[in-house]
Amino acid sequence: MHEPDDARETPEESRDEGREEGEVFTLRVPGGADERRLDQWLTRQLPELTRSRIQALAKQGLLTDGEGTPVTRLSAAPRPGLTLTLTLPPAEPTEIIPEDIPLDILYEDADMLALNKPAGLVVHPACGHSHGTLVNALLWHCPDLTGIGGEKRPGIVHRLDMDTSGVMVVAKTERAHSALTAAFAAHRLTKRYVAIVHGVPPPEGTLDNLIGRSPTNRQKMAIVPRNGRRAITHWTREAALGTPDVSRVACVIDTGRTHQIRVHIASLGTPIVGDLLYGKPSRDRALPVPPRRQLLHARRLELAHPVTGDPMVFEAPFPEDFAPYL
Repeated sequence: MHEPDDARETPEESRDEGREEGEVFTLRVPGGADERRLDQWLTRQLPELTRSRIQALAKQGLLTDGEGTPVTRLSAAPRPGLTLTLTLPPAEPTEIIPEDIPLDILYEDADMLALNKPAGLVVHPACGHSHGTLVNALLWHCPDLTGIGGEKRPGIVHRLDMDTSGVMVVAKTERAHSALTAAFAAHRLTKRYVAIVHGVPPPEGTLDNLIGRSPTNRQKMAIVPRNGRRAITHWTREAALGTPDVSRVACVIDTGRTHQIRVHIASLGTPIVGDLLYGKPSRDRALPVPPRRQLLHARRLELAHPVTGDPMVFEAPFPEDFAPYL
């Protein structure tokens, strides 16, 4: 279903995949809504939530109108112009178990560490990934990390998609966590990625626009005219490889929106090789070595040390699946 542009205001997004617990949706019923029941209309706007789940949230008082009054009568027809707010409650905290998972550590001191995250590793426990995550590995490697920056994501100050590899930094003390979080929020660092893409993009350029949830597919992000978050990506074509028809592209991002590089590069008509969400699976299968994941790698991170202020540069070597394109 194509939603009217003003049906939903997209909430702020995290830097990782999936829906955040505690997310707040603000929706406005447009003119011409033809559902006979409000719960049916809400289900169509938020397809990741079942009708029974929405009804249960309403019973908890988590669905309110523009005045903050709980809306519980979902059998009534949706009224055009009505503004609704639906709040998803935070997940119940669960104990995170340390696990002996190998880490490729690039640098470590008493305050922080930098590592090369492999593709396929989820950063922190979430729905569907209760163990086997980077956080589980970090708690084994650094037992004192428990509670640094919060119980659910100890030490985590930024994230990479599960199938994106490359440099990440982790805080080992509260002081370092505060400083690194502030640096990422204020963009006082340089993040350089390398992607293998289908086709040949322009030699260089910058995309500066808004990214928010796709109005037609809640699993995807999209460039939107409003109600998104500003996203800035600078790209440079490093090489056009010719045969097969792919290119190697370097991206420097000034912001860290969900799926930012994947959305921006796809908008150029040159999606990232192996990207199942924004890419071209048929073209992936035609490659001499079909990819097993999106070929996006966080190559280099430059920032100030969170305690000493010294300039730090971390680089992660390219993984094996990049070899055919280097």
